Order: sequence, then structure tokens, then C-alpha cells
Amino acid sequence: MSNLKLSRSDLDWASSEGLLSQEQASKLWAALERRAEGSPRFDIAHVAYYAGALVVISAMGWFITEAWEAFGGAGLTAVAVAYALAFSAAGRELWFRRNLRVPGGLLFTVAVCMTPLAIYGIERMTGLWPQGDPGSYADYYDWVRGSWILMELGTVAVGFLVIRYVRFPFLTAPIAFALWFLSMDLTPLLFGQDEFTWEQRRQVSVWFGLAMLLVTFAFDRRTEEDFAFWGYLFGLAAFWGGLTASDTDSELAKFGYCVINLVLMLLAVLLQRRTFMVFGGMGVFIYLAHLAGEVFANSLLFPFALSLIGILIIFGGVKFQRNEARIEAAVVSAIPASVRELLPTHRSRPSRDDDADTTE
Repeated sequence: MSNLKLSRSDLDWASSEGLLSQEQASKLWAALERRAEGSPRFDIAHVAYYAGALVVISAMGWFITEAWEAFGGAGLTAVAVAYALAFSAAGRELWFRRNLRVPGGLLFTVAVCMTPLAIYGIERMTGLWPQGDPGSYADYYDWVRGSWILMELGTVAVGFLVIRYVRFPFLTAPIAFALWFLSMDLTPLLFGQDEFTWEQRRQVSVWFGLAMLLVTFAFDRRTEEDFAFWGYLFGLAAFWGGLTASDTDSELAKFGYCVINLVLMLLAVLLQRRTFMVFGGMGVFIYLAHLAGEVFANSLLFPFALSLIGILIIFGGVKFQRNEARIEAAVVSAIPASVRELLPTHRSRPSRDDDADTTE
């Protein structure tokens, strides 16, 4: 379904057309305003909320340098815990007492993002590493190493714990990010070695990404809040990235890659998730580029045929936009009832792939 935007003038128009009384229009608008309280909006205040949160997360993550090692394990843990407690206290004040859900939820998210540093400090202090000393915390965002795994598992656990009490969809972002890193850092542990081949890493990425997509699907639209966006995004990044990184010379395998991406595009319709359409579309384009650059490199007609395909895609997009509900209903009705029942509930609700609090 399309994401229809309503304004007060729309309700006034409906009232002037006799579709609603003026009293009904006023009551409906007041109810919609109450429902939207605390919801994210693309305005200066909400952009500032997210920008500030990302600055703090970056400061205590990506931009930590090796100089921080001078604090020692105990000092790093103390700093991380102090940050987490301070942001949790501020988030609690805004979320529960002042009903400022977006800034309050973001402060809780920042607190969760302190988890890797806190666990790293404990490991540095005790010298207990799953697979040897991984180096400084500054390397966490750069290098794949098995000893980071406890930091990622801890972030996932703390994130889920906080979500139990604070139903803020953006809290799934650090969880999904940690799971994405986990998919990479599992490779040396699973193969029992520090050195591993690109193919081994690619295989782990594909299977971990697929598992992440299936788990996310199990939660998709089963709750009032939309917690699925980040799981789908990082799951697709791992799954699609692993598939795309394949170095096979088999044309059959490359065609299979195209088919998988077409399936992703179909899932975008069934799940009402544009993320699948983006990844699937990129995959199909990569396959077409492969055909143009290698298979039909010397064909005079191929550029014209490819241009025709592009025009047909545009035409198909126009037709789909005009008949989206009808096409979606036809696709869903063509699926066996037993499979249809597995689709996310509340399908009549528009997708929130562009909402800022999933932000998304």
C-alpha cells in the first residue's frame, strides 16, 4: 500500500465535501495528533537528536584511538559503565517521565553501544580472550578476529534486555550491527585458525546472513513497534554480500545469482520491505553488467536489447505504482494458503521502511 500523507487541510476538504462533519474532522485530527506524539519526524529537532546520538556513538567507538589503552582494562570499563549509567538515567527521565520517546530512546541506544568497550576492558583486565589478544580496541572496527566475539554477544544480550523495557525500534540497530560483526568474527573461531580464506569468510557470511533474515522474519510485524528493519538490512548485507563476493566462473552459478536477486525483489512485495528491492535490484544490475561486459561483449545488438530492458523496467515500475494494491493482492493470492499464513501480520498497515525511529 502507498504511504498516504494526511494534513489538516485534507480533513477540512473532506468536511467541505460532506464526507465528514466539521466536528468529526476536528476530533479525528486531534486523535491523529495524540497518536503521533513522540513519533519521529524529519525536522530540525529530530535530525539533531539522531545526529547527536551518532556523534556520541562514534566518539566512543570508531574514533577511539590506541592512546585509550593507557587507561588500562579497569579504566576503560569504568569509563564505559559511567557513560552507560549516565545516558540510561537521562534516557529514563525523558522516556518515562517527560514522554519524549525519540531523544529518550536514543539515549538508551547510546548506553547499549557502550557495551563492547565495557566488555573489552574486562577482557583486557583479566587477560581472558576467546582466541588470543586481538590488539587494541581501536582495531575492533577494522579487523576480523575471533576474540571480539564476547563483545558482540554482550551487545546483543544487553540490547534485547533494554528492549524489554524500552520499546524503541532504533535499539535494534546496535543489535543488528553486532550480529553483522559477529558473522565475520565467527569465521576464525569456526575454522579454528587466525588465518582463513576469502571463500571460508564468504560462506559464513552467506549462512549467517540467511539465518539473520529468518530470525528477523519471525519478528516482522508481530509487535506494535517495527523492530525488523535493521535485522533485514544487516542480514541482507551479510547474505547478499557473501553471494556477490563469489568468484565462480560458472555461468550457471551466475544465472542462479540473478534468480536469487529476483526472488529478493519478489520478497520486497510480499513483505512490504523496500530494502529487499534495493539489494535485489543491485544484484540483477550486476548480472546484466556481467552479460554486457563478458558474455555479449562483442554483440552489436546487446546494448539495444539492454536499453529495451531498461525501458521495460521503467514502464513496469509505472504500472506497478498505479496498480500496487491489485498486483500485491494477486501475488499473495497465488501463494498457497499454508505459506500465506506465515507472512507477517498487519499487512494492511503501510511499511515503515522510511520511518525515522527505525531509522531508518
